Amino acid sequence: MSLHHHHGLFFAALAIFTISVQAISTQSFSIPSISHMHKHKQWETFHNFTSCRLGQTQKGLSTVKNYLHRFGYIPHAPPTNFSDVFDETLVFAIRSYQKNYHLNITGKLDDNTVKHMMQPRCGVPDIIHTEKKDTTTGKQIRSHFHMGSYYAFFDGNLRWPAGTKQLTYSFLPQNNVNNDYKRAFARAFSRWAPWMPFSFKEITSNETADIKIGFYKGDHGDGFPFDGPYNVLAHARPPIDGSFHLDAEEYWVASGDVTKSPVSRAIDLESVAVHEIGHLLGLDHSNDKKSVMWPVLQTRTRRVNLGYDDIKGIKVLYAIK
Repeated sequence: MSLHHHHGLFFAALAIFTISVQAISTQSFSIPSISHMHKHKQWETFHNFTSCRLGQTQKGLSTVKNYLHRFGYIPHAPPTNFSDVFDETLVFAIRSYQKNYHLNITGKLDDNTVKHMMQPRCGVPDIIHTEKKDTTTGKQIRSHFHMGSYYAFFDGNLRWPAGTKQLTYSFLPQNNVNNDYKRAFARAFSRWAPWMPFSFKEITSNETADIKIGFYKGDHGDGFPFDGPYNVLAHARPPIDGSFHLDAEEYWVASGDVTKSPVSRAIDLESVAVHEIGHLLGLDHSNDKKSVMWPVLQTRTRRVNLGYDDIKGIKVLYAIK
């Protein structure tokens, strides 16, 4: 994983596995069963449209348009609902998506494109649309900020104020986050610490912390509801908001070897945290597959080491030599 107000929402990952992974909170959420997870794979129906071509109508095709709209490839939603027609708008959106993810640019919902769409990903849009008024003509100008050639920043180059010495973070008290999870987040912050002009510290006060981390289900009041197991897994906002939300209905691997998880769709919690912290610091998505800011995370995959692109981007953003 809308950035209409220059906020980055984003990333998500599912996972959980052996490693004494207890439910983060028996009060606010519980770990779903695998069968429950499968019922929520909302994007699997995309396979039904691989034979659909320009001009054809197929029931449910609007779900693909909704997906592409959510991540910025279709700027405007219609006044009612998207149609089930495979129109030129959909072709253009698919081609843009394929270009951003280094896929063959066909304009069709081919197998590779559909498989890519079905992967767990960050919730922050790949293309950000903002409207700015031309001070000369008074007209609204629509700007398109595509996923960066490599590293990229949010509109306005949002970052934490100069002179900041320490950023504090805390967990939603109701989550009762256990030590395995806390250590995973601590490791994620430590990946960024050597390159930052400030340090990170966990505190107990969720009200006063700069960064507030919480696990939530569905509609949790920020306008960006989670969609259940799989699909979008987490989202975080850029400076200086500090909101970092994760889907409580995912399966999270907090320790141990995620690549050996018996859960086929397991995703590493630390990997997701490293990505989302990048958003919290001001980095948008990268077009470099080796970057931790690449928006998609394969299941049973660990990606926690900052790449050259990540380090260069954060040093440019904070003017670090």
